[in-house]
Amino acid sequence: MLRARMGTRKKVHAFVRVKPTDDFAHEMIKYGDDNKSIDIHIKKDLQKGFVNNKQTDWSFKLDGVLHNASQDLVYETVAKDVVAQALDGYNGTIMCYGQTGAGKTYTMTGTTENYKHRGILPRALQQVFRMIEERPTHAITVRVSYLEIYNESLFDLLSTLPCVGPSVTPMTIVENPQGVFIKGLSVHLTSQEEDAFSLLFEGETNRIIASHTMNKNSSRSHCIFTIYVEAHSRTLSDEKYITSKINLVDLAGSERLKKSGSEGRVLKEATYINKSLSFLEQAIIALGDQKRDHIPFRQCKLTHALKDSLGGNCNMVLLTNIYGEASQLEETLSSLRFASRMKLVTTEPAINEKYDAERMVKNLEKELALLKQELAIHDSLANRTLVNYDPMDEIQIAEINSQVRRYLEGTLDEIDIINLRQIQEVFNQFRVVLSQQEQEVELTLRRKYTLIDKNDFAAISAVQKAGLMDVDGHLVGEPDGQGFGLGVTPFSAKPGKKAKSKKMFKEQLSTSARKEGASSPVGGKDLDFSTSKTQLTPSSKEGDVKDMLMRDRETSSTEPLPLDSPKEELRPPRPSTPPPKPVAFEDFKNERGSEINRIFKENKSILNERRKRASETTQRINAIKREMDMTKEALNFQKSLREKQGEYENKGLMIIDEEEFLLILKLKDLKKQYRTEYQDLRDLKAEIQYCQHLVDQCRHRLLMEFDIWYNESFFIPEDIQVSLKPGSSIRPGMVPISRIVSLGEDDQDKFSQLQQTELPEGPDSISFYNAKVKTEQKHNYLKTMMGFQQAHRK
Repeated sequence: MLRARMGTRKKVHAFVRVKPTDDFAHEMIKYGDDNKSIDIHIKKDLQKGFVNNKQTDWSFKLDGVLHNASQDLVYETVAKDVVAQALDGYNGTIMCYGQTGAGKTYTMTGTTENYKHRGILPRALQQVFRMIEERPTHAITVRVSYLEIYNESLFDLLSTLPCVGPSVTPMTIVENPQGVFIKGLSVHLTSQEEDAFSLLFEGETNRIIASHTMNKNSSRSHCIFTIYVEAHSRTLSDEKYITSKINLVDLAGSERLKKSGSEGRVLKEATYINKSLSFLEQAIIALGDQKRDHIPFRQCKLTHALKDSLGGNCNMVLLTNIYGEASQLEETLSSLRFASRMKLVTTEPAINEKYDAERMVKNLEKELALLKQELAIHDSLANRTLVNYDPMDEIQIAEINSQVRRYLEGTLDEIDIINLRQIQEVFNQFRVVLSQQEQEVELTLRRKYTLIDKNDFAAISAVQKAGLMDVDGHLVGEPDGQGFGLGVTPFSAKPGKKAKSKKMFKEQLSTSARKEGASSPVGGKDLDFSTSKTQLTPSSKEGDVKDMLMRDRETSSTEPLPLDSPKEELRPPRPSTPPPKPVAFEDFKNERGSEINRIFKENKSILNERRKRASETTQRINAIKREMDMTKEALNFQKSLREKQGEYENKGLMIIDEEEFLLILKLKDLKKQYRTEYQDLRDLKAEIQYCQHLVDQCRHRLLMEFDIWYNESFFIPEDIQVSLKPGSSIRPGMVPISRIVSLGEDDQDKFSQLQQTELPEGPDSISFYNAKVKTEQKHNYLKTMMGFQQAHRK
């Protein structure tokens, strides 16, 4: 169940980043004082004549101009707010647009060689996981996908992972009420920052690049890296949760063929790139025009995939990359026009809320219990006792059935109305009684009459031949000594021929039934007929036939299965995307962790029982304390009264009255009870402390075993899992998540400390460099294996 809160419309933010160069055109490109505008001036070409109306000046108003800006400043200005709002439920899109070689990929991805030069994409991943650590009240899951659009075809850049594999069917763009998604695109769960970086670097190595005169490493495809965020509240009372996604779009650069000098395959790629960017600009122009009803999103795969981002439920930011050189001024003007058109587009970002059905059921059950309690209080105030609103049991239903029967028989004048459930059951029992009476009437008729089905043509034909039914189908009655049957008696019917006609009818009927294959034998003492629409033929053998069929059915159903049927323990295939940890945790508690979970539940039940007893003991102690205080007040009152009236002594002993003496004895007993209960409370607190220690130990053990099971089941390669089977030399938990050979625990700690002290960027860059090293090791290994295979073939 998805619901998006209605948001206010806002314009798309557009920024410009100028590529640093030594040959900057200072006379042609000017920046505004507020760094939010850029002016372009081109000198008039006098060779085309003195009277020349060609435009020479342009001014563009934007949200920010980034000149000689660092990667840190670019991210803080452009992307930080979009990523922060994504964790609050708002979709976000950051798009890099511009001429080929203007620095789009550097801005979006950066370089993996230097941590400081990382781009928007790795910084966004880092910010997401940092913000998750700052929100302990929510359980937040992060998934990522990486899509490439190359020559108007969709490709999954993460399909090289072992858990994905090649797809047989091509990917397609699908629309539904929740939005646009790519069918066939793999989505990967990332539980930590390092895993997300590994997926990013894996996808980057699979991108298609080429070289031309404008750029040595030119991206030849559009790439969309998507971060999916899902946040659940850790409190069970909140059934709502929020979802969002961040699209980080690195567009391929537009290029002029006369400048890039592209040929062959690169020329074909450039044609597709320019065509899709042209369609993107057409969609932007249509979105900026308020009078346009139709937006051409389906002209190309790029605009169709970004339909939600372009003018939809999304925070949209455009970063335009331009050259600062005079030779590229024509392309720079084209890019700035695109940015100014994008500023005319408005979006309507809204919080994406979903409802957890399981939590809704729990909350409704809790609310139902509270309503029952309130209803019970209302009944007690209204002097209505013994009113039960729970579903009725068999005894109550039988009582209502008895009341209904007595009401119909006239022995009960009225049925008392208690609640709505009882009223519904009364009507239901009326239906049951009516159905039972119909069955009893039918059984009575079957015992007394021979009834024939009107659809049994063989039986009807035999009856007509016997003269017991006329041509019109009306049954004919015969005198039976007591009365007459229904119908008209034929002239040929005589009392003396009664037995003979009956005998002849029986023989003809049985003969015709055998010929036609009918199974409706005729029997009964008197050959009388009913005039009902359905003429049934009762048979004394009918019950025997039914019993025989039931016995055959029971015999066939209870036939034992063959014991030699092979049973193979088929291991379920590993899912392409690991399940969420809450779902996997429930499976773990029912399978591998069932014993630990059972011990945990037993210890927790004992702990709850001790806490309940401690609470009851505390209440008793408080009650005894209050009674002691009241007794002390009464004793002080008696003492003051005795002092006022005068004290009496006998042989040096104080004489008190009986009431004061009883109060003293009562106070003594209360103090004794207080000490006993207090000692019990101290013992219970000691037991609670010990039980709490056991529960914490079990919980820690359960979570630790779950982490080991989860990592081994969904992250360790399947060929390595063979070593984890029972009887092997590797124990569960020895193999880390993404390594085959691990360091020892002490060595691993030393290595982590060395990373934090030796890395120039500090501990924040550990995940970045670890993911880079693992990706390089993996690809070096694959290259080596491919070399071995080629050498073996030769």
